[in-house]
Amino acid sequence: MTAEPIDDRPKPPLLGVLGLMLGIFLSALDGQIIGTALPTIVGDLGGLEHLAWAVTAYLLTSAAATPLWGRLGDLYGRKGAYQWAVAVFLVGSMLSGLAQDMAELIAFRALQGVGAGGLMVGALSVIGVLVPASDRGRVQSVIGVLMPIAFVGGPLLGGFLTDRLSWRWAFYVNLPVGVFALCAVGAGVRLRKAERVRAPFDWAGVVLLTTGILGLTLVGSWGGTLYPWASPLILGTGAVAVAALVLFVRTELRAPGPLIPPALFRNRNFTVSQVLGFLTGALMLALIGYLPQYLQLVQGASPTTGGLLLLPLMLGMMGTQLVTARLMGRSGGERRYPLLGGVLALAGSALLLLLGTDTPVATASGLTAVAGIGIGLLMQSTMLTSMGAVPRQDMGAAMGVVTLLRSIGGSLGMAALGAVYTARLTASLGARLSPAEAGRLTGGGGLTPAALAGLPRAARDAVGAAVTSGLHGTVAGGVALAAVATAVACLARPNPGPAVNPDPAVNPGPRSERRRTGAPTETTAVSR
Repeated sequence: MTAEPIDDRPKPPLLGVLGLMLGIFLSALDGQIIGTALPTIVGDLGGLEHLAWAVTAYLLTSAAATPLWGRLGDLYGRKGAYQWAVAVFLVGSMLSGLAQDMAELIAFRALQGVGAGGLMVGALSVIGVLVPASDRGRVQSVIGVLMPIAFVGGPLLGGFLTDRLSWRWAFYVNLPVGVFALCAVGAGVRLRKAERVRAPFDWAGVVLLTTGILGLTLVGSWGGTLYPWASPLILGTGAVAVAALVLFVRTELRAPGPLIPPALFRNRNFTVSQVLGFLTGALMLALIGYLPQYLQLVQGASPTTGGLLLLPLMLGMMGTQLVTARLMGRSGGERRYPLLGGVLALAGSALLLLLGTDTPVATASGLTAVAGIGIGLLMQSTMLTSMGAVPRQDMGAAMGVVTLLRSIGGSLGMAALGAVYTARLTASLGARLSPAEAGRLTGGGGLTPAALAGLPRAARDAVGAAVTSGLHGTVAGGVALAAVATAVACLARPNPGPAVNPDPAVNPGPRSERRRTGAPTETTAVSR
């Protein structure tokens, strides 16, 4: 029997690890930070019909760029790829803060998302080769705490900066943190030189995947609002997207160095977890993106207060994620806890249909907690199941797939349900107000808490009813997503024995499992 090689890497430098953690934190934070600032942004820049794209553009490019940055790190160096990702993210942040109209903001948010796609996967890949196995548990625990803090802190920080300074500081705040992360990684991370991967870069896969994601997002955003669902443009865009994704799958099956190894999906629980991650990302982003609209425009909350009112949702997610790892250690957790999460997310989403124009603020805030608990349980259980379903040598690729599909779900969910929100809001305003009044409100400058305070009572009531109608459409979509997630969770295969330890250093995966999943039994480690 051959002994496992001794991990003789020195203790990782605190400064370097801190720089990597800040990248992960910024990536998660910026997906949420502008939610509470969106009403003010739309009031300043106009373009209500493009509101969802301020979030969607970031999520879309972040998702598409995730496998690209991971592969660039393998080919040209993980540390350098991470630093370039931070630099692109900071340039996009600065330009987003300088945007003068909604089109510019969307374009600059897309650039910011390109960089953000490399923050998470880049930091995790560097940690994988920098941190010895004995310290990985502590590092992963810190990451597990940082993510919920970012989800809780994003709306709060966005609202606070919007109230006290300007919505533009929701982007400028990234600059000092990102610069420190760059300097910390540059000074504190020293990776061993190693042989570079000698596989051709999968450019065809990058182009096809990006085309497919973009096409589906455009269909979800434009369909039923800017263009009829049966219009040639929507049908043609959808056909291009589907064709691109089909060709992407075919390309990955034949590519010597695929962006996404197809063998991962031969494991049933891994595949089920990715579908659940996709659905959970869509549900989470839809609620986080549109509940602040209701809280500010119907309940009259300020951006900061609107962020505080989302605390039950965020704390439900955070608390559940912190205890799910212990729950998943029990036999059969691969099926039981995703199913429980789906049921709670379904019940919590259905409860939000009770929100009305006269719902007490405390009740409206408290109703979000059940959905938060369900989403948190789904997120953490599917992550741990994914980690336990693949052998050690495929762990990096598997985590890239998890991040990618969750991000795609968020971008598509935000776009599709955002289209429902905008269509219902516009239709309701058109039915209650004159065309001139409705156009003035939706054309820019009218739908902000400050502007609404000066409107006649009838106009304020019309806006409240319209926003509530839009939210109900979004929440109904969330109910459908949670119902599908509950059904999909039933397909997971429960493990009759003790749950698989998610730490790849502890559970490398038996040889029989590697053969069953079709994964290679030998790999070449590359550390840079």
